Amino acid sequence: MGNIYAYVRVSTQEQNEDRQLIAMNELGVAEENIYIDKQSGKSFNRPKYRQLVKKLKPDDLLYVKSIDRLGRDYGEILEQWRVLTKEKKVDIVVLDMPLLDTRRGKDLMGTFLSDTVLQVLSFVAENERKNIRERQKEGIEAAKVRGTQFGRPQKPLPNNFKEAYRKWTANEISGKEAAEQCEMPLSTFYRRAREQKG
Repeated sequence: MGNIYAYVRVSTQEQNEDRQLIAMNELGVAEENIYIDKQSGKSFNRPKYRQLVKKLKPDDLLYVKSIDRLGRDYGEILEQWRVLTKEKKVDIVVLDMPLLDTRRGKDLMGTFLSDTVLQVLSFVAENERKNIRERQKEGIEAAKVRGTQFGRPQKPLPNNFKEAYRKWTANEISGKEAAEQCEMPLSTFYRRAREQKG
């Protein structure tokens, strides 16, 4: 029996990994053998995950709370699973899915079942990621329809903008002169001038 490791991931710095850590502590995984990444699961280019993979040796055991903690990209999950189990010869246990425990059923049927379940779950994880993106996009579109503004609020126009704009439209001064009078970049003056027309 090799060493026991755990991989924990949350998508952002603000998210809390406590639930995953409690599960790993209950399993008796040593604190120094728990690798934590706080970033998206769409790519496996994560510093702590990369460190962990380098450290793993044949017969080591790796715990993951759920398959989506490993990653969210269908092809990548399958590839990493292959690297870990076939190349590194490491056992993996996915706590939320008892069928994904490579210590059991090392025969052909056990491997087949594990691989099939993994493919289904990886597909589900990636599908959920796509659904999240779609829901975010729909939410943003709905917010725009309601008039919600995104990005930094625009600075108010300077007091002399209307006068400078009037002179510019009457060809009394150039756009550059109008922008200088309003103390704004020329591109900003033109953008704000277009807004006046609209």
